[in-house]
Amino acid sequence: MKYIAHRELEYSLKGDKARNKVAVRISEPYLLKKDQVNFNFDEGAAGCSISIEGNDISVKEEAYGADLLQALQLAVNIDPILKNLSKKYDFYFASGEPYFD
Repeated sequence: MKYIAHRELEYSLKGDKARNKVAVRISEPYLLKKDQVNFNFDEGAAGCSISIEGNDISVKEEAYGADLLQALQLAVNIDPILKNLSKKYDFYFASGEPYFD
């Protein structure tokens, strides 16, 4: 799989000061093929893979759109996924600043 966007963050378990690295990757968008997904779609519909990997974190999701551009647009919006994970983890930029306020 070819990744076209990548972000390195740090995370820690809530209440823990030890930080680990986590990589967020977005794949190149791809056109959907028949029997690849379990829903109906029109010609030109596309998907993008989202991967979030760290020592304790492993998330793989797909974003789907009406075309290649929409699939990519939806995939790069990683905040909802990280917000869900932030129930258990705190996220930081490499500079040490919190990812979420």
